[in-house]
Amino acid sequence: MKAIYLDCFSGISGNMLLGAFIDAGLPTAYLEGELNKLPVADEFYLQIDAVKKCGVAATYLDTVLTKPSVGSDEHHRHHFHRRYADIVNMIAESTLKNDVKRTATAIFGELAKAEGKVHGIAAEDVTFHEVGATDSIVDIVGAAIAIDYFSIERVFVGKINTGSGFVECAHGTMPVPAPATAELLRELPHYGAVAENELTTPTGAAILKALAVYADNLPEDFTAERIAYGAGTRDLTMPNVLRLYFGEVKSGATVKLFVAEANIDDMDPRLYDYAAEKLFAAGALDVWTESIAMKKNRPAQKLSVLFAEKDKDAVAEIIFTETTSIGFRIFRVDERPEAVRHIAKVTTKYGDVACKVSAYKGKIVSVSAEYDECRAAAEKSGTPLKEIAREAVAVMTSRLGDE
Repeated sequence: MKAIYLDCFSGISGNMLLGAFIDAGLPTAYLEGELNKLPVADEFYLQIDAVKKCGVAATYLDTVLTKPSVGSDEHHRHHFHRRYADIVNMIAESTLKNDVKRTATAIFGELAKAEGKVHGIAAEDVTFHEVGATDSIVDIVGAAIAIDYFSIERVFVGKINTGSGFVECAHGTMPVPAPATAELLRELPHYGAVAENELTTPTGAAILKALAVYADNLPEDFTAERIAYGAGTRDLTMPNVLRLYFGEVKSGATVKLFVAEANIDDMDPRLYDYAAEKLFAAGALDVWTESIAMKKNRPAQKLSVLFAEKDKDAVAEIIFTETTSIGFRIFRVDERPEAVRHIAKVTTKYGDVACKVSAYKGKIVSVSAEYDECRAAAEKSGTPLKEIAREAVAVMTSRLGDE
């Protein structure tokens, strides 16, 4: 399956990651078109440049603000306040793909939890300062767009250089890493070296917290197709770049998986869908329910959640807050054989539709059309959804037979 490995020897920020994705082949026009689905689209434009950092060629992305949100100077623009709930609603009400919404919301959720812990308030009560600015929204949603565009299913990261010294932020002078960054990186190995600057930002740390699994080096079964570089703003004694390895990894490798099970007999069935959305946004790989009978033959539902080890706390919190469960079981998954998956676009008479092609031991075992794109084409054309899916699969199958 598609995977990336992030080498953060000079830290990571949202714009460094976006620059690396563009360097890896993310079309600028596609990124801009998707970002324009946000209600803040008139507040910025992207400036993208080819640069060199200590002789290393890289792509630099800058979100240029076209108008201040509050005040008229640069300081006020970058300290505009937005509530966590406002940002979540902004993403939810946009026309972005559902997977993009889930990923972006999960990243902002990690930020809210970290900021809430640092300031001693509930995550839902957090008001963002620096990360509420337009450029940070662009970075986070842009990262989610890139993950979806490349169909990336695994994100690995090595040791993270946070930098050192002190940084000025909305709450005053803070040590590097800033408190929220330190909280976000608590379970990921990191260090401070070379530069007395903030090399890893809260935005970059939140992306890693939400999406990445630590790997000291490139996983043994990782095959790199290309290496891309996203540039940072600073000029240091070492290249201020994020190195991104883009390639394939064998399914299920290096990730410990678990299943949580909760037997529930007193919950409104309509609440399961919302709980599942929250679980997927928190990183769950799968969520399902089964009808069961409990003591005295009481009808009930068994809620099951498949998740990676790093998402254990988030899954537990959602089960307790979004369901009526007061206790559940967790089992280790010893093995999860998976087919290698690849997403490719096909052109049908109803428009372009993405298809998922799955292979096992070098042989194609499944071809399926992506539901969201088939649904969008069906709503636009008035054609039955199943007909669009059928044609997309037929076109993809024909193409595979020609290869």
